[in-house]
Amino acid sequence: MYYKVGTIVNTHGIRGELRVVATTDFPEQRFKKGSQLALFKNDQDAKPVGTITINSSRQHKGFILITLAGYDNINDVLKYKGMVLKVAEENLSDDDLEDGQYYYHQIIGLKAVTEDGEELGTIKEILAPGANDVWVVARPGKDDLLLPVIDQVVKKVDLANGQVIVELMEGLE
Repeated sequence: MYYKVGTIVNTHGIRGELRVVATTDFPEQRFKKGSQLALFKNDQDAKPVGTITINSSRQHKGFILITLAGYDNINDVLKYKGMVLKVAEENLSDDDLEDGQYYYHQIIGLKAVTEDGEELGTIKEILAPGANDVWVVARPGKDDLLLPVIDQVVKKVDLANGQVIVELMEGLE
């Protein structure tokens, strides 16, 4: 099993740097020197087309710029543009998580339920626009509900029962 950590959106400069939009809570861990990531042509592919080893990474204008071991020229890395980067399940570690933190794949698919037991829908996506994540809840017959991941809204994550207990603050619905 593989989990998406980013998408290579472009090259940067002429020395083989790649611009990545990160979709991980742990970019410093996932993109550190020596990290092995699997390459996929798109999100739906089941099998990787190869693996890469990170040589270096740095933050730059909302992106992560990475170089790959063995590549130092733009012409060598152009072929990776548009590819999806994923980490293998065996390379995930719960040591990365503090209490109350979860991987995206653990949250997506959980039911959102109010403290009164009313089922709101299923978490289908996680947005990371700024200071805190936002969980997108798909609701049957209604528009999606956007839940900010803050203590006042998310009361309990119950992985064992496949649900998240939430308090709908005024203005959320």
